[in-house]
Amino acid sequence: TTTNTLTMKFTIAAITIATAAAFSSSAFTAPRRAVAVSAPSAAFLPRFDTSLDISKQVPHGGDSLVDLMVKSDEEKEAAIAKVDMELQASPRQLCDVELIMNGGFSPLTGFMTEEEYKSVVEDMAMPDGTIFGLPVVFDTNDENLKPGMTILLKDGDRAIATVEFTDKFSPNKPLECLKCYGTSQIEHPGSLMVATERGQYYMGGKVTGLNLPIRDFPCRTPQEVRESLPDDVDVVAFQCRNPVHRAHYELFTRALDDENVGKDGVVLVHPTCGPTQADDIDGTTRYKTYEVLKEETKNPRVNWEYLPYSMHMAGPREAIQHMIIRKNFGCTHFIIGRDMAGSKSSITGDDFYGAYEAQDIARANAEKLGVTPVPSLNLVYTEDEGYVTADYADEKDLAQKKLSGTKFRQMLRSGEDIPEWFAFKSVVAVLRENI
Repeated sequence: TTTNTLTMKFTIAAITIATAAAFSSSAFTAPRRAVAVSAPSAAFLPRFDTSLDISKQVPHGGDSLVDLMVKSDEEKEAAIAKVDMELQASPRQLCDVELIMNGGFSPLTGFMTEEEYKSVVEDMAMPDGTIFGLPVVFDTNDENLKPGMTILLKDGDRAIATVEFTDKFSPNKPLECLKCYGTSQIEHPGSLMVATERGQYYMGGKVTGLNLPIRDFPCRTPQEVRESLPDDVDVVAFQCRNPVHRAHYELFTRALDDENVGKDGVVLVHPTCGPTQADDIDGTTRYKTYEVLKEETKNPRVNWEYLPYSMHMAGPREAIQHMIIRKNFGCTHFIIGRDMAGSKSSITGDDFYGAYEAQDIARANAEKLGVTPVPSLNLVYTEDEGYVTADYADEKDLAQKKLSGTKFRQMLRSGEDIPEWFAFKSVVAVLRENI
């Protein structure tokens, strides 16, 4: 029965997503003209943190960082008293609601309404013109959930947030996949997630934060991270979803020498530790590798924090989403790597995005975002001069050493020595203990 159900689910998904061929093939479009939006009622007005003189970077979409967390037990009890139903959050919903509550998704104050969803899908912007990379939605298959209801979203026994639903709609999933991921093919992990994991309905609604989730890795709020960063210097964000090896470390430390980064700038290494594509290393193991590397390097210009974000592997659109989030965490610059947040077809192995598409869309929208993209260096390891740019190595005809990810994983599993020019010993030890 389970096999038949799964087969039917994939068949329906394939049929549904295949209808996307009827839509325009333009995946990444410019924001449309801003239109007026109605103001929220007084009961739905969020708190905003206005004490942002600690950072030179303003939050996305305005001068105030959204903070939806209740501040007292009385407020918490009052919010729970309005609840009509309790629901368990999925891992992706848990990441999304946390970033809504703590301001990581500022200026959002809830899950997107149908109007907001359509605007972000089609135009990469909210209805008022504020740029936004990907829709943030609450999905469900529950026919009993209706607009006007308030639910309590839980993680096990822990009450996380209430959501006051304002609307319920059937999303255009084929168009969503085509516009956001650049493809409607279900061999793309994002399209597969939308087709097979998300419910048939999306619901918009105001979020009230009760408790932050308890995780194996600490995820500090945007305000807490801002307070930990030095004042009035450039903060360069480095996003990753894999263990940091030697080339990555060289890449983000050398980014501080970029001509667009000011004197005394610092790096914020900000890995995502939420759900990602199926063959990635789990978030808890990745967190352990970051912690041992932080201790081993002890670089005063490198800050480490962790982000409860679920990856979409959406390439260019996801680069925009990451820049918005890091802006809310106080970053002024963002490192854009080759094929950032890219993925390959699970059938053909072909890349879904060009190597520089993410860099191109970041540059095109840098002024709107208020974040300066820093293209990552293409570094290679040479026997004579260590890590240098590939162009320099070619120009000097330096002998290069290479180790593929596939070969590295084979050596890891077989217990072979991993060359130190490729990976840190502390990171290798953690990986061998946990995978």
